[in-house]
Amino acid sequence: MRFKKLIAAVLFATVTLLVGIIVPATVSAASSKPIIVGSKSVPESKTVSEIYAIALEHAGYKVTRKQNISNSVVYKAVKTGQVDVYPEYTGTIVTAYLKKNGQGKSAAQMASIAQKGVAKDGLTTFKYAPDDNRQGVGIRTSVAKKYNIKNLSDLQKKADKIRFASQGEFEKRPDALPLMDKAYGKFHFKSIKDYDANLLYKIMEQGKADAAPVSTTDGQLATSKFQLVKDNKNIWPPYNLVPLANKQAVKRYPKMEKTLNKVDAKLTTKAVTQLNKRVGVDGQNYRTVAQNWYNKNMK
Repeated sequence: MRFKKLIAAVLFATVTLLVGIIVPATVSAASSKPIIVGSKSVPESKTVSEIYAIALEHAGYKVTRKQNISNSVVYKAVKTGQVDVYPEYTGTIVTAYLKKNGQGKSAAQMASIAQKGVAKDGLTTFKYAPDDNRQGVGIRTSVAKKYNIKNLSDLQKKADKIRFASQGEFEKRPDALPLMDKAYGKFHFKSIKDYDANLLYKIMEQGKADAAPVSTTDGQLATSKFQLVKDNKNIWPPYNLVPLANKQAVKRYPKMEKTLNKVDAKLTTKAVTQLNKRVGVDGQNYRTVAQNWYNKNMK
């Protein structure tokens, strides 16, 4: 009888030991699989994505980078698990992916709508960054000073002296110039001409135009040549930077959310505009810019 009890005890101890070995090995195997960090094809997305990747590597994870993904497929990539996480914007999620109107919403409201909306696709968002890359209007600094233009109300009053450069859709889109007209009064610009969207700053720099549609974190706005015209009636909704992640990946990598939240807390609009200046204006490599920022701000 004592012999049988001894055998049973040995078998129990053996099974317990095996379970203790096998389960951690399985968990370890899952977490040792590289996190796939993606980005869109624009410089800001690539730079922030690289900062995410560096931070996750410092957290002890292996990282595979999938940068330069087309804007039209990046959401599907994270939804299907081809990408685990990438930097997105609350406004893009709400207006482009969820097809909802974000006008009049606060940053917190936009973030909440975004997080609830993507849940149906097996996705989630983390804490949003202070960085707000929303629609805006930029103007040559010399012109702004000449006519004392600080905000869109000022621009509306002096519109007949301003040559506006568009990218072919701003004057037609309901959430662009027509919305400005509705909120501030009709903008009777001296002229409106269409150019390639990538050339708008160059056109202004060459003196062929005075103002143009911009994003509020464009690197050129960190130079002395251009400045942002303040949207003093807040007609454009917030587009705060936010990590968009696959829920399965969040379970697989338990430190990912906390790690990226720490990064995003320091990505202000001013900080991201400076990052964009270094890449887009100064011509530095985005990976070098990302590494330098991480070394300065996260170590």
